Amino acid sequence: MQIATPVLALFRVCIYAFLLAPIVVVVLASFNAGNFLTFPPQGLSLRWFWTFLQNDVFLDAIAYSAILAAASTAVSLVIGTMAALYFVRHAGREAETVRVGVLLPLILPEILTAIALLFFFYEIGIGTEHKIALFTGHVLMTLPFVFLNVTTSLQGRDDSVELAARTLGASRYTAFRRITLPLIAPGLATGAVFAFIISFDTFGVSFILKGTGSAPLPIQLYDYLRFNFTPEAAAVSTVSILLTLVLVTAADLLFGRKA
Repeated sequence: MQIATPVLALFRVCIYAFLLAPIVVVVLASFNAGNFLTFPPQGLSLRWFWTFLQNDVFLDAIAYSAILAAASTAVSLVIGTMAALYFVRHAGREAETVRVGVLLPLILPEILTAIALLFFFYEIGIGTEHKIALFTGHVLMTLPFVFLNVTTSLQGRDDSVELAARTLGASRYTAFRRITLPLIAPGLATGAVFAFIISFDTFGVSFILKGTGSAPLPIQLYDYLRFNFTPEAAAVSTVSILLTLVLVTAADLLFGRKA
């Protein structure tokens, strides 16, 4: 046991280092004073952050990604919550079928989901010129995260509290709004954070279903790195990492361990 504890501690350190090393490299590279994306940095400078803030293409891409992620998260919250309520309370023998159906976009490779949607929208005559294809893809990718978190919040809850409210004269909507909704709020918050981050950063669905015009941030970064190799790309990635940290920290501060 005395030997196992240090070995396990070293193993944990190695795992964390392996996971965090790419993030650390990207963040440090964003402060590179040189003209090319290299590591270690050739001096430290904020010049590429300033360049990024003056680049309307990246700023528009961030705004587009944020709007798309917010809209996808909102729809996923509604559908995912309804699916979770049905799964926990009413599915019965169909529970496993419902669960697998909702989680299928998470189980299958993302590129297969994107290609299937591409064929579907071209088959019905819409194609990718309308934003509905890209939006649908993002909803499908974010829906499982809302479903899983809300399901976890619902399981183990005492349904008799809501039943008592109904017995005392509360409508179904009032009982849900004043009793069920506060109970599952941590799951909703966690699901929303995960959904927003996944939508903001997803590449495969965006790459396959993107039409002409505005593009999400991951696609703009991909197009940029095809022809440019400056630390500006690292600066954009660092801002994206900071956005993720802010969302996760906010969820932790608001809901703590419940989330």
